[in-house]
Amino acid sequence: MADLGVWGLFVSSFISATLMPGGSEVLLGYLLTQPDSQPQTLLLAASVGNSLGGIVTFAMGWWVAARWPLLQPEKRAQQRALRVIQSVGPTALLLSWLPVIGDPLCFAAGWFRCHLLLSLVLITLGKTLRFLFIVLAFS
Repeated sequence: MADLGVWGLFVSSFISATLMPGGSEVLLGYLLTQPDSQPQTLLLAASVGNSLGGIVTFAMGWWVAARWPLLQPEKRAQQRALRVIQSVGPTALLLSWLPVIGDPLCFAAGWFRCHLLLSLVLITLGKTLRFLFIVLAFS
């Protein structure tokens, strides 16, 4: 049964990091309160799932830029994310864990074709630090 929780956390984290809302933090918190919880395994599942979701969102931005280079975002959060990426560059991806603006930051970085490897590292670092904080809060 524990494996089902880990895989559920992975899927929830992945979905939460795309442009769809999710509640992976709540699920992680719940799983950490279970008697047989393994914090390192849960941290790994949440971080990998969320990072992969952010990378998919980055790739979606890259793909959209290739297909429709003049497309302007309509959503306020996406417009804000574009401004941040334009002014700060891929370093802004350390904030990819933030609610509302984090996913659009990944999309905007892909759209502006920020350095691929640096972007992937910063997305992974930012998202992992969020889940590490949650794990430490429950320890």
